[in-house]
Amino acid sequence: MKENDPGGARGGVGTLPGPGAPAQAAAGGARRRGGRAARDNRAAYAFLTPWLAGVLVFTIGPMLFSLYLAFTRYDLVSAPHWIGFDNFRHMFETDPRYLKSVRVTLTYVVVSVPLLLAFSLGLAMVLNRGLRFLTGYRALFYLPSLIGGSVAVAALWRQVFGEEGIVNKALGAIGIDHGSWVGNPGSALYTIVILQVWAFGSSMIIFLAGLRQIPRELYDAAAVDGAGAVRRFRSVTLPMLSPLVFFNLLLGVVNAFQAFTGAYVVSNGTGGPSDSTLFYTLYLYEQGFAQLNMGYAAAMAWVLVLGLAIFTGLLFLSSRYWVHYGDER
Repeated sequence: MKENDPGGARGGVGTLPGPGAPAQAAAGGARRRGGRAARDNRAAYAFLTPWLAGVLVFTIGPMLFSLYLAFTRYDLVSAPHWIGFDNFRHMFETDPRYLKSVRVTLTYVVVSVPLLLAFSLGLAMVLNRGLRFLTGYRALFYLPSLIGGSVAVAALWRQVFGEEGIVNKALGAIGIDHGSWVGNPGSALYTIVILQVWAFGSSMIIFLAGLRQIPRELYDAAAVDGAGAVRRFRSVTLPMLSPLVFFNLLLGVVNAFQAFTGAYVVSNGTGGPSDSTLFYTLYLYEQGFAQLNMGYAAAMAWVLVLGLAIFTGLLFLSSRYWVHYGDER
């Protein structure tokens, strides 16, 4: 009788796999994993389809159409007429009100953003001293950020700084007669700056959270070395808060360039007096929806996009010299 051969050709229970079996098993596993990954990808794209459709229809599509309109003459009634770069040439060469709107907006950005950062940081440092009812103070100070951009607050601001407003009544009590602040070309813009600074709550909360993350040992070590309050602020507080300063600065610049509601309500939509509050966005709105010069307004919008991109790029380039992160050596 023949002895059983475990490795024989019959391939019984004890049959050893051939030399190509591991590779075939690995290939089969890879195919199964690839199939599962493909099914997962299809399911993910299926769930993303509504969002992708919304982006294409409501964001990318209108942006591309507005880029086309920037090179046309279009009044919302007749068909767009291609005029090439005429809108841009008129913008920079023959439209003095456009250049005025650029100057007003740049002045607003340069004045309001540093004031907003300084005020919110100073108040955050005061609240960081462990005051009683801190939660209530934070909620109270954050409230202007929630309502600061509303039409109602801007209308109230116009009344506060008007000729019969509470500011003039307070000044009149000490013998100062100024007249309407919003009606004076020299002060109208700065009433809107004050409105922007008044909505300091969000940046203050961010600064307060950052202050609470600074180790107390750093201040103690600086005090042992003889550093005073100002030196501790410059050598400890500002470097540790520099990422948050950069974040708030970036948001403040972007928001200031797009400011509209305050200028529109305070000036009654005219940018007055004497175009002293003619913000870029306000002039864009006037060209597009008051004068129905939509092609010119589209060109202005794309110049604003490019300007914001340049400012944002410059801020990011400069951040490497003054923004310090905790993981840096």
